[in-house]
Amino acid sequence: MSEFPEATGRVDPPYVAGERTMLDAWLDFHRATLLWKCEGLSDADLKRRPVSPSSLSLLGLVRHMTEVERSWFRRYLAGEELPPLYYSDAAPDGDFDSVEAADVDADLAAFRDEVAVCRQTAARYDDLDMLAARDRRGYDLSLRWIYLHMIEEYARHNGHADLIRESIDGATGE
Repeated sequence: MSEFPEATGRVDPPYVAGERTMLDAWLDFHRATLLWKCEGLSDADLKRRPVSPSSLSLLGLVRHMTEVERSWFRRYLAGEELPPLYYSDAAPDGDFDSVEAADVDADLAAFRDEVAVCRQTAARYDDLDMLAARDRRGYDLSLRWIYLHMIEEYARHNGHADLIRESIDGATGE
């Protein structure tokens, strides 16, 4: 059974703060929420896909969000050329689809490591209006947009995680 010590440190975002502080706090809250939804489950439960016909699993969500963090903060914001960790042209949904043989501890470590690097990457930029690389559709992206998109992405997938977790063991929570 994998441990998630950082999830127990989930902190509610402040009610009053500057914009950057608020964005960082909400993003960290959602990062910790995803791990909290996984807390205390066996590797088999983390890989389980209880909502047929969906291929979603808690581990798949963790792997997906690792890729999402990597993409928006490191590829688009910092301009790093990085290979994908879990997907490929041959397996475009590998983050979700290829969990059976996954090493849960390694995937959780990859998530924690990627989040740490992405926090450091974002912290290098002071201006939320700073433009990152254009997205694949050719739209300019600001750092503010990346933050808001990441919060939206986590919020949506944390909703999925709520349903998956409840279907595994009945655990619910915000």
